[in-house]
Amino acid sequence: MGQMDGLDVVACERCEELCDSRSRIVNGVGPADADLLFVGEAPGANEDEQGEPFVGRSGDVLDETLREAGLDRGDVRITNCVRCRPPDNRDPREAELANCREYLETEVDRVDPELVVTLGKVPAEHLLERDVAVTGAAGDVFDATLAGEPRRVMVCVHPAATLYDPSQQETFEATLRAAAEFTDDESGQRRLGDF
Repeated sequence: MGQMDGLDVVACERCEELCDSRSRIVNGVGPADADLLFVGEAPGANEDEQGEPFVGRSGDVLDETLREAGLDRGDVRITNCVRCRPPDNRDPREAELANCREYLETEVDRVDPELVVTLGKVPAEHLLERDVAVTGAAGDVFDATLAGEPRRVMVCVHPAATLYDPSQQETFEATLRAAAEFTDDESGQRRLGDF
């Protein structure tokens, strides 16, 4: 039903509706040993077209805020809970999240990040397996079991939230600064401030 090559899903037919709406499977990008793993909910139209998560306006916000926090997009891994675009950019359904969970857990296991950062409500609730008030919990770190191992998960608002509600910008920036502090300079991760 599904096949991975390294960190990439190369074939999957588990969700008929998503298979019909996607033009491609959108896999994660970034180092396979990144200290920070950002997890969104699902590809949108730009991501489906370009084959990369978090491109377009929300990707620009993420990239700029990462730079302000002293990180480069190339220093972190970015992926989604679901790797195929839902029709009309709707939220992924529970069954779709469940169908793709194995791929996400495999990615978390192989990357073995210091910190998983959820971008928005869907990934926060999916990974923590409970209701999350994202705005209130932004920047908080929770323990979760992912891929059979205890992991630290930081809740963050979605970068698109800052476009629709500018009052979220400060929360988003503060959360990414806090996430950046989890990077370990000893691991070979580059911090822009070191140059």
